[in-house]
Amino acid sequence: MNPSLVDILAAMAGVRVTIIGDVMLDRFIYGDIARISPEAPVPVLKYDHAREMLGGAGNVAANAQSLGAEVVLIGLVGDDAAGATVRRLAGPAARLLARGDGPTTVKTRMIARQQQMLRLDEEKVGPPTAAEGAGLLAALEAALPGSDMVLLSDYAKGVLAVDLPQRIIKAAKGAGKRVIIDPKGRDYARYRGADLVTPNLNELRLASGAECDGDVGVVEAARGLLTRHDIAAFIVTRSEQGMSVVTADDAVHLPTMARNVFDVSGAGDTVAAMLACALARGATLADAARLANAAAGIVVGKLGTAQVTPGEVALALRQQDTGDIEAKIASRDEATTVAAQWRERGLIVGFTNGCFDLLHPGHLSLLRQARASCDRLIVGMNDDASVRRLKGENRPIQNQDARAVVLASLQLIDLVVPFTEDTPLNLIQAVRPDVLVKGADYRIDQVVGADFVQGLGGRVLLADLKEGFSTTRTVARITGGGS
Repeated sequence: MNPSLVDILAAMAGVRVTIIGDVMLDRFIYGDIARISPEAPVPVLKYDHAREMLGGAGNVAANAQSLGAEVVLIGLVGDDAAGATVRRLAGPAARLLARGDGPTTVKTRMIARQQQMLRLDEEKVGPPTAAEGAGLLAALEAALPGSDMVLLSDYAKGVLAVDLPQRIIKAAKGAGKRVIIDPKGRDYARYRGADLVTPNLNELRLASGAECDGDVGVVEAARGLLTRHDIAAFIVTRSEQGMSVVTADDAVHLPTMARNVFDVSGAGDTVAAMLACALARGATLADAARLANAAAGIVVGKLGTAQVTPGEVALALRQQDTGDIEAKIASRDEATTVAAQWRERGLIVGFTNGCFDLLHPGHLSLLRQARASCDRLIVGMNDDASVRRLKGENRPIQNQDARAVVLASLQLIDLVVPFTEDTPLNLIQAVRPDVLVKGADYRIDQVVGADFVQGLGGRVLLADLKEGFSTTRTVARITGGGS
């Protein structure tokens, strides 16, 4: 992994970002569909549960906070229940002004079996009043002395309408602050003088009036807007085509890092937040884009409005830089992150553990049964120090790197996690598996972590043993200590 990228990720804690724009409430209603309504040919969603979280500029703020930033969020909300929820979620550092003549913007998504069925929008689109605009600008000016970066999140709901973006940019530049714009609409004259604008490909087409075909077309369209509106740089997100960084003198094209795409909601928010945090910590434009590209590849693999952490990004970068086998060998923190992502996608996470010194058919039988019980299998592997404590000073025969690579090469296994304790309890508590697998030579009450997993609503599987295979007996025969 690029050491400079790791350093930037580590330095993001405490960066100060002021975010101003269209703040919303994202509401997700989850359920199941088992029948069609007798009243009309529409599916009936049987309610299970709901989630509420910050959306729009609020999701940009949530992403920046997840990366370690200190955030001041500025925007308008209605004097209603949704506005009260937004204020509570945003926290005391937010500067959310009451909108006089409209509700809080709310997007409600109906989801069945991880598939979005319908979205209901509650909103009133329009520019702020003169008093609201003055209040927003005053909140920004109060935040500027303590800011490292200013980010405008434009969702075309009206907060950043008319001349307010220009007034914000002028104030930020007067305070010596850089400005990033996550744009909407055709009129990029509103963003004149910005340091960075981050449209997606469709937004670039709309603003430029060009087709933006291929790398050349994207660069030409972006440079036309750069020249016309005195914008220093563009970073264009291009879905499966990756990301393009364009300045007047240079262009860099980055391939996508997304392996699985489940929901693109809020991916632009993640990109904008990462760019702000990275650039505020001295990253070059290209390196900031690489980090944003990695973050976007993670967030589209999550369901709903979501955020990423520096640990997730570091893991994604390591997976990019190593082969598939090496990328399956993870630390406990990395495994915790990945397991949470799997569960968020509705996948069943399984766990088993052992020394796996000399892999034999008994091990393979256990692993096959474990994999059959779940969608993703994590294997905890005793490191060399814990094997010596458990098996004696002459063990292990193979060091932990060799053992981990052998396990990771098996398609049955999705993640290998070395641990140094005598038991895997800490690892089990970190990854929170749905299924805990151990050999049938144990009783359930003897299985480490059984009570914990069952307390989470999971289950313990005692796998059938394949008789006649034992690493200890094999080692004894090799060394002449057994028949």
